Amino acid sequence: MVVRESLAKKIAWISLISNIILTAGKIIIGWLGNSDAVFADGIHSAADVVASVIVLLVIKISNKPADKEHPYGHGKAEVIVSGVVGILLFLVSLYVVYEGIDGFFHEVELPSLLAVWVALFSFVSKVILYRSSLGVAKQHNSKAIEAIAFDHKADIVASLAAAIGVLLSILGEKFDVMLLLFGDKVASIFVAYLIFKIAKDMLTEAFDILLERNINNETLQEYIAIINDFPEVKRIDRIRAREHGHYILVDLRISIDHFKTIKEGHDLAKSIKRRLMDQFDNIEEVLTHLNPYFQEDT
Repeated sequence: MVVRESLAKKIAWISLISNIILTAGKIIIGWLGNSDAVFADGIHSAADVVASVIVLLVIKISNKPADKEHPYGHGKAEVIVSGVVGILLFLVSLYVVYEGIDGFFHEVELPSLLAVWVALFSFVSKVILYRSSLGVAKQHNSKAIEAIAFDHKADIVASLAAAIGVLLSILGEKFDVMLLLFGDKVASIFVAYLIFKIAKDMLTEAFDILLERNINNETLQEYIAIINDFPEVKRIDRIRAREHGHYILVDLRISIDHFKTIKEGHDLAKSIKRRLMDQFDNIEEVLTHLNPYFQEDT
């Protein structure tokens, strides 16, 4: 837990500092360089700054062990953060698309070449940040760090699109191609779409976890295969598993021979729990209910 929390904080701080630098650069250059696409990308990075601050505030809470008031732990704190970030990104996408469309009804101002270089620098930075953040998120199954990684992912394509849009506008001016002059505006709308898509994915996952949707069937079948390896298990009556932030809780009902003692049933449940947790390090708890099995049940 300590290592996980330490890494999460490190990723969040790196993300925060880098996003502050990129936000300032893209907003200033986008504004002064007449680039809606780069400015929009800067607004997105500003949302990333807010996301990183929220993550830093919630990491300690999500890693707290279960207590009397929260017997299932505090893992959902990360899910709530992911949902908040998703809402922020959704609002940002609406703002960016509005500004992009509005630009079609005003005189086009040629963006600066410096805006291209700022967007390309952001692209390279975000590729590095995305890969490192996602690696840590997968290794420690952290929804909060995953949210940061998804923010970086949106910025990767957004920054590249912004650079292309600015470049097209400059080429449109140079070669007198009127249609290309709107490249920057089109790029800003495309950036808005990318931000919206990431926001939708994050909100969908957050709602699924908060509403305790069952985990994907493929993983559930892997659980079932492990449980069926125990010859004492005559039948799996019911199995459910739900994400609780960075860990999973499993509810299991199995039937065993009716003449088995309470101790035998307890030992079996304990063995199943140990096997599942050994195979899947993100399983936090396995609650097993035993039903009596009679031969005529078949």
